[in-house]
Amino acid sequence: MSSSPTPPSTPATAAPETAAAPAATPGSTTPGSATPESATPASAAPDAVDPAAAARAKRAARPVKFPEGPAPDPAGSREEHRIRTFHARRGRVTDAQASALERHWAEWGVELDGSPLDLGELFGDPDLPVVLEIGFGMGDATARMAADDPATGILAVDVHTPGQGNLLNLADQYGLTNVRVANGDAIVLLRDMLPPASLAGLRIYFPDPWPKAKHHKRRMIQPAFLTLVAPLLRPGATLHCATDWEPYAEQMLEVLSDSPDFVNQYGDGYAPRPEFRPMTKFERQGLAKDHVVHDLLFTRR
Repeated sequence: MSSSPTPPSTPATAAPETAAAPAATPGSTTPGSATPESATPASAAPDAVDPAAAARAKRAARPVKFPEGPAPDPAGSREEHRIRTFHARRGRVTDAQASALERHWAEWGVELDGSPLDLGELFGDPDLPVVLEIGFGMGDATARMAADDPATGILAVDVHTPGQGNLLNLADQYGLTNVRVANGDAIVLLRDMLPPASLAGLRIYFPDPWPKAKHHKRRMIQPAFLTLVAPLLRPGATLHCATDWEPYAEQMLEVLSDSPDFVNQYGDGYAPRPEFRPMTKFERQGLAKDHVVHDLLFTRR
């Protein structure tokens, strides 16, 4: 394993069906008119279709692009009506990414299907401290941090298939044994799959800022999210957030500062950018647009 490789920069690659209205049937009636003898009685009317069940059936019928790779809908029946904090993205997958998915998903991939997850078994070392990273993009920064700190496991979660393939390819290329790639909704992982005090840290870098006011409820860093994640973090674990969207940084700082479970490592303000967090292509693009990047480092009490 190389001690500090520099993974190559990999560029990100980048009408709903509607049911036809039924044709008019001769002799059909309008509301309030008499019902002809040929009309179907109410008791014989077909059952109403469950929209959620119909959506699941439609997704299940889609062809699987990578039979041995990440599932399109790992949580399946565990879906529920709740506010989504992300957009599921598939995107164009390169040959190298597809090959990595086919070769390594069975060994290094994790489906977030709600089943209990043993991190010691997953990484092959019950004593290995594991940090959860939610949203890793193309995985370049994740691979760099894993290479720089081989004594820490990184469970990296995303829904972007090209990024999953790219991170697996980087892990293979640089001999990283301390990375596992999880596919699906991180909330399912946090709510249903991890035991208490199982995480040594949590990293959330450049989450979707949901800039429109009507979408602020979709932002990940909310009091309810901290209530969910706090019991999973060991005392002393670090929660590290970074964003280049200043209004979201302000919300993060307020929400984290108000939480009784976390304490700011830098008094009451933002943290300087830590050296262990590599600068990504996305971050450089933000800086080129005069965005201000804020890091927040909080410790689990």
